[in-house]
Amino acid sequence: MREYPGPGKVDAVTETTAQTSPSRTTTRGRRPRDSALTKEAILRAATFEFCHNGLGGARVEAIAQRAKANMRLLYAYFGDKNGLYIAVLEDVYTEIRAAEQRLKLDDLEPIAAMSELIDFTFTFFGQHQNYIALINTENLQRGRNMRKSRKIADLTLPLVASIESILRRGVAAGLFRSDVDPIQLYVSITAMSYFHVSNRYTLSAMFDKDLGDSDWLARRREHAQDMILTWLTAAAGERKHKSAGSKATARPGKTSR
Repeated sequence: MREYPGPGKVDAVTETTAQTSPSRTTTRGRRPRDSALTKEAILRAATFEFCHNGLGGARVEAIAQRAKANMRLLYAYFGDKNGLYIAVLEDVYTEIRAAEQRLKLDDLEPIAAMSELIDFTFTFFGQHQNYIALINTENLQRGRNMRKSRKIADLTLPLVASIESILRRGVAAGLFRSDVDPIQLYVSITAMSYFHVSNRYTLSAMFDKDLGDSDWLARRREHAQDMILTWLTAAAGERKHKSAGSKATARPGKTSR
């Protein structure tokens, strides 16, 4: 199993506050603060704040303080709180999509490529539970902020293209069923990798079992692989036959008119 890097540490921001007067900066011997580093510090601090307090509870002042950034710079770079929130969403999805592209799935044979994508997705959400809080916040917002971002939609296109390529190669090799929708498949992979993390505490209480336990997670990972790959490699005709049979026997008391 490939190991993937864990989440970055938001608290590691230690840059000095930007100065607004060039002459004072020169007098005190301080270099002008690099704008890219300032933006990065603000984004990291904002990610922490939005993940822990949601969109409504996050405070711009707290973000600026955590980033050790000038408030005027924050507004100059991101416009307002909502603009900063959208920038955080874009940054998170950029990280996810970039990590997926580094897998180089097109270099792997179809089953290995699909297994790698499942394993990566499972591991990523397990290691980035703060992102799940952010995604849940945006779902409470009905996705209205993500719809304002063309960037997030564009970032998703290479992922869909990569899954389509894996599926085509798998079908051509006689390995995969031919009736698979790539978006349906990815939603299923995400669900198998996400739900037990986002609902960990309620499910743990419900079943009196710690869903964060490493042994349970290892079995869950194997279960996710088996569920997706067994379905993906099943004959389409066999599945449709079983589905039709289950519908025919669902209501034995009913007769046709």
